[in-house]
Amino acid sequence: MTARILSGKEFAARIKADAKAEAEKLREETGVMPGLAVVIVGEDPASQVYVRNKHKACEELGLHNVSVEMPETTTREELFAKIDELNADPKIHGILVQLPLPKALQSAEAEVLERIDPNKDVDGFHPVNVGRLSNGAGSLVPCTPAGCIRMLELADIPMDGAKAVVIGRSNIVGKPMFNLLLQHNATVTVAHSHTKNLAEITKQADILVAAVGKPGFVTADMVKPGAAVIDVGINRIAPKKLVGDVDFDGVSEVAGAITPVPGGVGLLTVAMLMQNVVTAAKLQLKK
Repeated sequence: MTARILSGKEFAARIKADAKAEAEKLREETGVMPGLAVVIVGEDPASQVYVRNKHKACEELGLHNVSVEMPETTTREELFAKIDELNADPKIHGILVQLPLPKALQSAEAEVLERIDPNKDVDGFHPVNVGRLSNGAGSLVPCTPAGCIRMLELADIPMDGAKAVVIGRSNIVGKPMFNLLLQHNATVTVAHSHTKNLAEITKQADILVAAVGKPGFVTADMVKPGAAVIDVGINRIAPKKLVGDVDFDGVSEVAGAITPVPGGVGLLTVAMLMQNVVTAAKLQLKK
């Protein structure tokens, strides 16, 4: 068996096309074009690449977008003041503070995320949005797990009644993935570093999500034949070589479907950010 490759490029294009059509309809009906502000503090090279990718996606969709670049020496108070300004700006519907913050601000990271208006929190990290997701009322959901769910829907991979295993319990991927799969009527197990007999658990999964940050962690002997395997990991093992949390070559001989790295889930994350900006604009128009 050779697995079906779930191309992030293909599914991201479909998600962005839907978001673009929704944004254009919103502008025609209300005169409002959804807008995103990305705040970057300092000069972390990887963060700068991520920010450029987000603005490029906004340009593709015709969304209003601004980049707020702040120096490494920015204080907590200065960053809060900038977020407050963006919260009050009616042209900005989504605010994203690029992480990681410089060392001097890292202790304030939770406060920074909470400072963003929950209705403009397009990362879905604000405690209000985390709570809304957990009780099934979430609209602004973390982009990576939301992208994985949308891909499963578009790929016609059934979640209803499926056994799903998520390896990893982070606030950014593992926990929201659990909630979203549960809302799609999957039976979900969350495994982590303290889980015993991990392979026995993962081999029961119809849908296996790997989000542990360890290169090649999931091997073929951990996968049920025919399972859908979603690799959220992005690990740099050489200057120009990225690999996922899944041993792609081995697992693709067993799985029914698999996402590659690169070219998989990472592209879905940016696409779902665009969808969240449009969703946020709609939420604010209802207020």
